[in-house]
Amino acid sequence: MLQLPANIEQHVADAVAHYWQTRQAQQQRQMKGKRKDSGARSAVTGGAQLDGFIRLFRSVIQAAGIGEEAIFTRKTLLELPGFFRPTKEWDLVVVKDGRLLAAIEAKSQVGPSFGNNFNNRTEEAMGSALDLWTAYREGAFGIERPFLGYCFMLEDCTASSRPVSVREPHFPVRTEFHGTSYAKRYELFCRKLVLERHYSSAAFLTSCQDSGVGGAFATPAEDLSILGFVRSLCNHLATRA
Repeated sequence: MLQLPANIEQHVADAVAHYWQTRQAQQQRQMKGKRKDSGARSAVTGGAQLDGFIRLFRSVIQAAGIGEEAIFTRKTLLELPGFFRPTKEWDLVVVKDGRLLAAIEAKSQVGPSFGNNFNNRTEEAMGSALDLWTAYREGAFGIERPFLGYCFMLEDCTASSRPVSVREPHFPVRTEFHGTSYAKRYELFCRKLVLERHYSSAAFLTSCQDSGVGGAFATPAEDLSILGFVRSLCNHLATRA
């Protein structure tokens, strides 16, 4: 039986702490510099916030027996061909012996603009999956079906946890969306990505900025836990090492 890296929960806590600490450091550097980005964008343009999660996924992939030479996280080596566009840059790619074994996307969102960003994030994730699977159908990656993973962390705050109204000027919205917060909508979204086979597995976690600096996070739904995600990833790769 495959052994995952020890103490996965601590690895996730470390990744969460790295995320918030990196955002804070980037904001402070922006404020001291001559060029200031507007609003929360100052913490977005610096990148690297989710590197802790990428390191965790890398260690899991290695635990599945995949060598370091097949795991790609460097920006210039993350492009995969698409069908509707030439290429798409993923956050982690596993390619071994000319076979695409896995591609992972790691995303996050903080306030205050949850509405527009929710639509952007969902459209981006669905479009990326459609593009990759269509390219796969057309033979871009061979006959072996790769693992496609989606990991998402949402800021836990009042704006993300309170119910949001929906507009229904012509047709009724699906009942599961009535009275839901953005946190619940992201949970539903991640679950449906897997149910509809757009992604092989998805993880969804939330974290409050104040406590997240110390690594605190929550798992709103067990079927979308990081532990389940890395187990799925590891099991997929174990037979392909």
